[in-house]
Amino acid sequence: MPVASAVPVVLTASERHRLKKMTYGHKTPHRARQRATIVLLAARGRPNARIAAQTRLHVDTVRTWQGRFAAGGMSALADRKRSGRPVSFTALQAAEVKALACQLLAETGVPLSRWSCPGLAREVVARSIAGSISASTVRRWLKQDALKPWQYRSWISLRDHAFRPKAARVLDLYAHTFDGVTLGQDEYVISADEKTSFQARCRCHPTLAPGQARAMRVNHEYDRGGALAYLAAYDVHHARVFGRCEPKTGIRPFMNLVTQVMTTEPYASARHVFWIVDKCLASFMSRDGGCTRVWEAPVSKVG
Repeated sequence: MPVASAVPVVLTASERHRLKKMTYGHKTPHRARQRATIVLLAARGRPNARIAAQTRLHVDTVRTWQGRFAAGGMSALADRKRSGRPVSFTALQAAEVKALACQLLAETGVPLSRWSCPGLAREVVARSIAGSISASTVRRWLKQDALKPWQYRSWISLRDHAFRPKAARVLDLYAHTFDGVTLGQDEYVISADEKTSFQARCRCHPTLAPGQARAMRVNHEYDRGGALAYLAAYDVHHARVFGRCEPKTGIRPFMNLVTQVMTTEPYASARHVFWIVDKCLASFMSRDGGCTRVWEAPVSKVG
């Protein structure tokens, strides 16, 4: 049986330059480099069997790419469009999955706190929306519409109709203003808060310092010292923090924090020190080394 003769390949100067760049380019894909090498060797008049041996490819592969280049030029070296795998899900199924992701869990009866892609995939199968579906498919569909049902954002509903004028005083103090007058250099604003149930724990063994080729070592065993309350006062305009631990919360522990701050300079000799706390705004004025409290209208806490 006669062997089919190789299709002659003739290159232009520009085609030869592009093929050489594809052959020796460091970022050229391996398949593109092989095809360019086949065409260059064929243009030198080498037979297909020799090209196959030199490139370690099958002779049919060499013959195919040589013929495609001879028929279509440089564009024929690219992969042809493939039909791909048949579609497994319809557009209606994708829309139903997205609609399910936008529903509240309380409405669906699913015992979850929030949706996740694996949870949605299980619910899709349970509702017979699809016979089977993977979490990655659900994630890809949600990403198309930027849906993230596992995230949530909380908000505060204002129930106090007088919140705006009450909060305005706090915001003015943060802006270094009180009653329309700019605060002086001897006037300070302190924001105070507390953290309850702060666990006091002591390590059973001391921590070892790091050394050469050795990380710091911390023993995992500890003794519980009980729950404490941490009270802190922050100078808004001077970035200074005062803190103390108390066995419990209340007016007396809070007044201990106030005394700690108000007996320290420059607050002890200040003309006004404004305190912003959770429930009320108090103005403390230093008199003979002590403090006089002037309680203002209650305001909601402003972060």
